[in-house]
Amino acid sequence: MKRLMALLLLAMFSMSFLSACNTVAGAGKDIQGAGEKVEDTAKDCKDGKC
Repeated sequence: MKRLMALLLLAMFSMSFLSACNTVAGAGKDIQGAGEKVEDTAKDCKDGKC
């Protein structure tokens, strides 16, 4: 019984860890997209287009 409970706990922690990785990856992509927009705006201002 203890072994079964340990395996169930391990499975739950593994699932939550994997879902957190997907969330962090998505946030990283969002931040990267925002950074690219800021970079594009800065380049436009440097060229006198702002």
